[in-house]
Amino acid sequence: MPPGDWAAELALTLLDPDRPAPPGLVTRNGSDPAQRLGMHRNNVVVSLVDALADTFAVTRALVGEDFFRAMARVFVRRHPPRTRILNLWGEAFPAFIATFPPAAGLPFLADVARLEHARVLACHAADVPALDPAALGRWLARPEALPALRLGLHPSVRLLCSPHAIVSLWAAHQDLLDLARVDPGRGENALVFREGLVVQVQSIGAGDAGFIRTVLAGGSLAEAATRIDADDPQGLTGPLLTLIRHQLVTAAA
Repeated sequence: MPPGDWAAELALTLLDPDRPAPPGLVTRNGSDPAQRLGMHRNNVVVSLVDALADTFAVTRALVGEDFFRAMARVFVRRHPPRTRILNLWGEAFPAFIATFPPAAGLPFLADVARLEHARVLACHAADVPALDPAALGRWLARPEALPALRLGLHPSVRLLCSPHAIVSLWAAHQDLLDLARVDPGRGENALVFREGLVVQVQSIGAGDAGFIRTVLAGGSLAEAATRIDADDPQGLTGPLLTLIRHQLVTAAA
């Protein structure tokens, strides 16, 4: 067997307890290769489960340690990492949770996991300086130009809209809210971004979420403004000030 094929076979064997050891596997001290492989296989899976547990700490807390680790073991074998940076691994975990039958009784769990993964991505997003306040001020001083203005946002910005109280559930596990007072069935929109070195999570209204989603998609301010509730007294001022206050506007054209 060519070395590359043998290595690929070994990788598959490490994640499948029913797969036999690849041919030619030997140990330096003459011990049973299958037994040593079993120990190594267990260490690999445990390490990957531990990595998921670190990333999805609130998800783990919501279901308990035993349930989480059993679910994560299934995920690890179906979706092994494709990157050496394990804290960036797990993008497929929320979608897996949404289709994992034992988790069906917790419909909010997958979206909480999406929020946790969004925080990881925000933490590791590129550093891009905010638009110079003077340059932004020149744009804002030209009301006739604002409708066509398109904003570039910081790479860390993530927006998640959920029919569940994902921000409140996450905040309760940071000791910011009383979990007993959280109604998981109340929809929330999460704005995730990095401010300095700190990843922030904010709950925002549907109109603000629509505005920011349009901006993220490259829409103009005029297009984004159509997503805001006409009865909102702040209009586009609210979400625009949020972006400016947290230095999330990095370009304007």
